[in-house]
Amino acid sequence: MYEKIIRILASGLGLGYLPLAPGTFGTVLGSVIFYLVRMQSHAWLINLTLVVVLFSLVIAHLAEKEFGEKDCQKIVIDEVAGVLVCYLFVPYSLFNLVMGFILFRLFDIAKIFPARQAQDHLDGGLAVVGDDLVAGVQAGLLLLFFPQILHWVEVGLTYLA
Repeated sequence: MYEKIIRILASGLGLGYLPLAPGTFGTVLGSVIFYLVRMQSHAWLINLTLVVVLFSLVIAHLAEKEFGEKDCQKIVIDEVAGVLVCYLFVPYSLFNLVMGFILFRLFDIAKIFPARQAQDHLDGGLAVVGDDLVAGVQAGLLLLFFPQILHWVEVGLTYLA
């Protein structure tokens, strides 16, 4: 019974068992959670994210032992935690919801420094969740500065014209 609960929680209520793109579906779950709590205060979202991150560290650690493989694809609770970290950087808007999802998936898949190092050099739940937390911070920062980056591109193109 205990093992079954760990598997269900780690797999994002079973989404990790989907044959195609389980990490993407884990990110969908995290994005849905963000959407459902979007009207709460930012402090509330910070607290929720902190709880999810801590919970995911424990569950991912236990699930890795349960599944018997390092960073098993069925474990998607790390994507839930990571995308929630991304959303901490910006207020709710449909644009931020969609772009946060896309940017998080890109950073999570690319594993840009130091995400790959977090995954490779840490152990247990911290290795499983660590790279996703880094990807969440990277995506969140890019999303936060996205309007300014677009402005710089526009100014640069105007200057070149």
